Amino acid sequence: MFSLAKVDKSWTLFLDRDGVLNVEKVDDYIYHRGEFNLYDGVLPAIKLLQQYFGRMIVVTNQRGVEKGLMTEAALLDIHQHLQQILVDNGLQPFDGIYYNTSLLNDHPNRKPQIGMALQAQAAFPEIDFNKSTMVGNNLSDMQFGRNAGMFTVFVKTTSPHQALPHAAIDLAFNDLLNFAHALQAARNR
Repeated sequence: MFSLAKVDKSWTLFLDRDGVLNVEKVDDYIYHRGEFNLYDGVLPAIKLLQQYFGRMIVVTNQRGVEKGLMTEAALLDIHQHLQQILVDNGLQPFDGIYYNTSLLNDHPNRKPQIGMALQAQAAFPEIDFNKSTMVGNNLSDMQFGRNAGMFTVFVKTTSPHQALPHAAIDLAFNDLLNFAHALQAARNR
């Protein structure tokens, strides 16, 4: 059973991007930094989460690039913008942002396959998936976490009616800030 009280600086937090950190466009993509808007509460959530997790990694499927709807340069600019927002608000940038643009559902780096987790572990060999948590707003995020051996946290930002309990979901919260507050409360008991 996953206990938030066990989380410490030896743990890694994996985060989906759209629908977890920033407002997700319905059935569409974020094409440029002007469309990238963080949810209210994300910055204070990250501030809290950085106190407890040793590493924080973003993993995001971005097939809009392969569909020709946006360029990879635009995607990289959005990620640079995200990192700059964190720095401008006195926070550490994410340790890594990994993305997959493939149209193939079974591409080894496309969630729910674990390629992006393996890329992060190659860059940071101390990452232990048994001491990692995946936060996402889709079942593919939860399956990614399960497939890698991580604990999973579902945020209901875009799927408020997700049936629970679910075999792929350890914990569920309304949003990232609620998760961060629950973690803080568990650690301060």
